[in-house]
Amino acid sequence: MIDLAARYSELGEAVRAAPTVVAVGAGTHAAIGGAVVGATDVRAPSGVLDLQPADMTVTVRAGTPCAELGVALAEVGQECPLDPRDPAATVGGTLAAGLSGLRRLGVGPLRDTLLEVVLVLADGRVVRGGGPTVKNVTGYDVPRLAVGSLGTLGVLAQVTLRTRPIAPASSWFTTDRPAGEALTSLYAPAAVTSGRAGTGVLLEGHPGDLDAQAGRAGLRPADAPALPDAPNRGRISVAPGAVDALVAALDAEPGIERLAEHGVGTVHVATTDAPRLADARALAHAHGGWLLREAGAPDLEPFGVDLPALALQRRIRAALDPTGKLAPGRVPATEPAGVPA
Repeated sequence: MIDLAARYSELGEAVRAAPTVVAVGAGTHAAIGGAVVGATDVRAPSGVLDLQPADMTVTVRAGTPCAELGVALAEVGQECPLDPRDPAATVGGTLAAGLSGLRRLGVGPLRDTLLEVVLVLADGRVVRGGGPTVKNVTGYDVPRLAVGSLGTLGVLAQVTLRTRPIAPASSWFTTDRPAGEALTSLYAPAAVTSGRAGTGVLLEGHPGDLDAQAGRAGLRPADAPALPDAPNRGRISVAPGAVDALVAALDAEPGIERLAEHGVGTVHVATTDAPRLADARALAHAHGGWLLREAGAPDLEPFGVDLPALALQRRIRAALDPTGKLAPGRVPATEPAGVPA
């Protein structure tokens, strides 16, 4: 049995000794949740620890760059669909930010990738949650709890991830049909997007299947759609059925670029003017969704609305980090213990 406390003793001591702590990876998600001023930066070590192609799992240290993990898995014909916006992002940072990639429709949400997690708690203890196998149902589902926690529950030190075979073929297409119509007419697309440039479709699988499906649906080969990029960026989460109405409202507003993921309810937005990101948030609220600030707009609150199950999140935080020393104030659930829910 590996002594995890010994393996991560240095990281545990750094967390225990600091009055406040913020976990840092490559810095690609630093703006999400807001800056933490005056905290001690801690970084998890990197490196692939155990790759089991037959079991389709891989164990890595959380500081491992996603690009490095991708290279190691490609050597055995597999991948782990973390799909960060920036390939320099670390595995731990991507999981802590909780942002699924454009292939979520086909590969599922990011939280389904994480099987086991090793966390360093606020008092320096090293704890394990989940298990290193795909069919693991023991204990509390700590891995899913860690995804999207932004370092407020513990510092990710090590993770075991589910892998999958690399598809024999993967191609982007475009079509003149509305995205909603394309979504319902295709079999298991990996992604269906819409932007000002039109509808994009990603198909993955056997080359013959891709050709047949593209021919039936009248798809044309195309480049992958670009995520909107500007100094001020956000990600809207909304019910999948509300995406069409939301993008129509966004397109009516000048200065807001967007790319919608149909079937999953995610809309990426970007603007050169910070106030326009606030306008996008208002439209998200009006359509029953919310906007997470990803970059820029420093005066805009990161979340804008109370998070779901806020009272429960605060109780979990109080149990794992009673003094509130981990990334304090990063999300509304991270008030120190004793703050009324």
